[in-house]
Amino acid sequence: MKLTIVEYPNKKLKEKSLRVEKFDSELHDLLDAMYPIMMESNGIGLAAIQVAHAKQVLILNIPEEDGEQPYENLLEMINPVITHKSGTTTYQEGCLSVPQFYEDITRYENITVNYQDRDGNTKTLEADGLLSIAIQHEVDHLNGILFIDKLSYSRRKKFEKEYKKLQKEKKRSS
Repeated sequence: MKLTIVEYPNKKLKEKSLRVEKFDSELHDLLDAMYPIMMESNGIGLAAIQVAHAKQVLILNIPEEDGEQPYENLLEMINPVITHKSGTTTYQEGCLSVPQFYEDITRYENITVNYQDRDGNTKTLEADGLLSIAIQHEVDHLNGILFIDKLSYSRRKKFEKEYKKLQKEKKRSS
């Protein structure tokens, strides 16, 4: 399965993802294909909608202190639901679908998330720090929300202007 990352302003990114009902080889193929594209793009998380599959599927691989992202640390979440949120933290986020842009976003510091693994087994995870932030970022994708949607009106206008300029420069150089 060959996947490519969908980039803003593609309307596909605004789609709400559908709940996964079948935990079959098709789902496994999607998960297996998402991992290399996330790693090649230097990402720490990827939602299926970012590769044009409107399914409640996301993967995460939070870097260790040395920056490495061993495959054993890969976390696959199907049908994730955040059931508890507490505290707040601000982190400079980026997104594979909005390349070259980083913004300070406020999110919950601690969360509890219920999800299913690739075989449909129910799991619960308590997360804090970067893992908590990354899960919230990817769950937002499943709901058609981008991190730039959380910006203030004036910051969003500035972003739109900068992004258009960047897109023009990209076209000129290609």
